[in-house]
Amino acid sequence: MEIVLAAVVGVLFGAGVFMLLRRNPFRIVVGVALISNAINLLIFTATGLSRGRPPLVPPGAETPPPGFADPLSQALVLTAIVITFAMMAFIIVLFRSTFEALDINDFADLEEHEP
Repeated sequence: MEIVLAAVVGVLFGAGVFMLLRRNPFRIVVGVALISNAINLLIFTATGLSRGRPPLVPPGAETPPPGFADPLSQALVLTAIVITFAMMAFIIVLFRSTFEALDINDFADLEEHEP
């Protein structure tokens, strides 16, 4: 299963980098979203996947049972999702204000609007 997830991470990351290299603002936003999803999957894959196991210590035990789910990776991914959402909102607002101020939809046209 980890081999499949590693391949999915590679495809998502490659597609995200490809989209970032385009000059269209919409494709840049999609590229950032693809890369952030690839990184979230990478964190889950690197810490090991365990289905149906709680990240809790049972009553009366001092340590969790073997094969428990790692709560740190879950917390990191949830934090990354929130940060990615804020970053995407900022990027979209920045691109929209650039489009409204300069009336362009391609970053290749920015060279014509130099001060």
